[in-house]
Amino acid sequence: MDPNALARVAGLIGEPARSAMLLALLDGRPLAAGELARCAGITAPTASRHLARLVEAGLLVPQVQGRHRYHRLASPQVARALEALLQAAAPARAPRTGPRDDALRLARSCYDHLAGRLAVAMAAHLVEAGALALDEDGAQPLAALPGRLAALGLDPAALDAPGRRVLCRPCLDWSERRMHLAGRLGGLLCQHCLAQGWLRRRGDSRALQVTPRGAAALRDWLGLQAWTQVVNPPD
Repeated sequence: MDPNALARVAGLIGEPARSAMLLALLDGRPLAAGELARCAGITAPTASRHLARLVEAGLLVPQVQGRHRYHRLASPQVARALEALLQAAAPARAPRTGPRDDALRLARSCYDHLAGRLAVAMAAHLVEAGALALDEDGAQPLAALPGRLAALGLDPAALDAPGRRVLCRPCLDWSERRMHLAGRLGGLLCQHCLAQGWLRRRGDSRALQVTPRGAAALRDWLGLQAWTQVVNPPD
């Protein structure tokens, strides 16, 4: 392990403008340099210099589409590192400072999977249904998992797609301080909810809006008591 390499990456992330751009990319969508400049409150030339350093360090990768050049996080590992830093930087109790914060706590994207109260409730439901064994060290699918996914309208065969990515991994939710799901399973649940129109992206925010159709479907799947705790959490 090279402590100098760690120090270089920490220094890159620790600069406020660069950290703002990295956090803006946490929902998994690539953004253009101008969009990232606005997120960081800096000029486009300054943003370009910051982005070049982040690409050189392997934290971002550029993505060219026609005449447009976008940037995205280099890997799920980078997203996990940023989420871990958010967890370390968060106060013991997240302050309720306004509607935007409430929306982020309810449901948000965490790179390619779900986070927030909804994601935590989905993970807890799978555990309680005997579909998943989950703790801070790992996650293990159980016999009931295909049935619970099918009940949500998700084809369990999608879990068998080839690839090196781990099937399921616990991810500590920085606002709820409980586990939600990452890995292929977490990504599939997120993609399914978006594709069904149950969740809708909210502009440039990581917050995800639960649609009326989504509220009905997720309430039926989670059960009324669990759903009530998602939308009306105890103080």
